[in-house]
Amino acid sequence: MSDSSAARAAILESIRTSLGAQSTPAQIAEEYAALPRDYKRSSTLDSSALLDLFQNRLEEYDAGVYRTTSAQIAATIAGIVESRKRHSLAIPEGVPTAWLPQEIRFEDATSFDAYRLDAVEGVLTGCTVAIAETGSMVLQNATAQGPRILSLVPDYHLCVVFADQVVETVPEAFERLRATDSVPTTFISGPSATADIEMTRIKGVHGPRFLDVVLVL
Repeated sequence: MSDSSAARAAILESIRTSLGAQSTPAQIAEEYAALPRDYKRSSTLDSSALLDLFQNRLEEYDAGVYRTTSAQIAATIAGIVESRKRHSLAIPEGVPTAWLPQEIRFEDATSFDAYRLDAVEGVLTGCTVAIAETGSMVLQNATAQGPRILSLVPDYHLCVVFADQVVETVPEAFERLRATDSVPTTFISGPSATADIEMTRIKGVHGPRFLDVVLVL
């Protein structure tokens, strides 16, 4: 039984005990295995429709999406950064030099703390996988992505996503994450936004106020 399964079993057993019932670990595992799983678990879209859905979801969240090719990543990034009126970006360890236009200043943020990150103009990262259905990028503490703090503190996030990293559904994403499920992981679905009880929308409370995505075809 994996760590997550053990935790799940403990929670369910605690609930049963509170309700005055007793169950064995085998009974708990059997009940969990019997839960219906008839939700959508795989893609039904072709590659073009998949990327269109991903872009549509991101734009609904007020994120910018810029399609480009591998050869034009640096030029696309330069144009985006200029349009945002920014002059420098922080980057995690392992960002390919081919992504970095010469006219932009890049700072290695490997050792930056929250105070230092709060002062940067933005951050450039890659991702591990992206989910079209939810318009999400999944970042892990890995090469070209960095620790979670890097994508949570700066006011602006520019994320590079390759077409073959995009899946349609959440279950597909978790399958891709299975091999690295012990690594700190962040799901990002558009710029940070929340609303109070009066439905006043506030951006930037839990992460960057502004998000752009370079979608590499």
